Amino acid sequence: MSDTESFYNGDLFAEPSDYYKPPPEPHFATYVRETVPETSENQSKEVKLRLVGSSPLWGHLLWNAGIYTAKHLDLHPEQVQGKYVLELGAAGALPSVIAGLLGAEKVVSTDYPDADLISNIQYNVDHNIYGGEELSQDEETRSKQIAERKVVVEGYIWGNEYEPIVKHLPDGQKKFDLIILSDLVFNHTEHQKLFKTTKDLLKDDGKALVVFSPHRPWLLKEDLAFFDNCREFGLKSELIELTHWKPMFDEDEETVEIRSSIYAYYLTHC
Repeated sequence: MSDTESFYNGDLFAEPSDYYKPPPEPHFATYVRETVPETSENQSKEVKLRLVGSSPLWGHLLWNAGIYTAKHLDLHPEQVQGKYVLELGAAGALPSVIAGLLGAEKVVSTDYPDADLISNIQYNVDHNIYGGEELSQDEETRSKQIAERKVVVEGYIWGNEYEPIVKHLPDGQKKFDLIILSDLVFNHTEHQKLFKTTKDLLKDDGKALVVFSPHRPWLLKEDLAFFDNCREFGLKSELIELTHWKPMFDEDEETVEIRSSIYAYYLTHC
């Protein structure tokens, strides 16, 4: 057989059958509430979260910081009951769901406007707060549903205009009682945007709950600088707790003490 014949016996440019691997499927994680306050509007103990199969924004994992935040809210329901709550970088949105179950007046759950990420947050809200009732495809009906819901989902880039967020607040109100920042501190290049967004959207007597684990031990100093540098934006930090859980990943033993750390802070206006 000639070289020319060998080219035309098959498709020269065809990719191997296994060249394009399908993306990982979404998966589920169940969070069990250890403490369900008697005052909670919903006494559900289990929260089943769907997580995207993969995400460059790390939204495919249920992080220790998110679990800690959920536990903290259940232990301190007064922080959210009847309050206006904003979550930035929600990922699987466990804290947003817990705030909704506890009876927040309004929760705006946000993350980067990636279609898969946002639709996944919406799924978790629909199935944990609204019994699986999905938003209508009819624009008018959908808008009415969103207006009536206490937990809503928005794509949002930190530091951008606030209208997509504050439009869910009552007329004339532009700020929140509680802003949740769970495992966002690692993103050092975005600190100033987080400070600005938090300062601008936090009520004068409000609090921002910031929880994180140092996933890159060699950058712990830069992580902790967040809580000093916030003063440049008129915010002050207060350490709530430093605790240790099993780290998210099994890596070198030398850094396990740092990686197992969970830091929890409040930010308030100076």
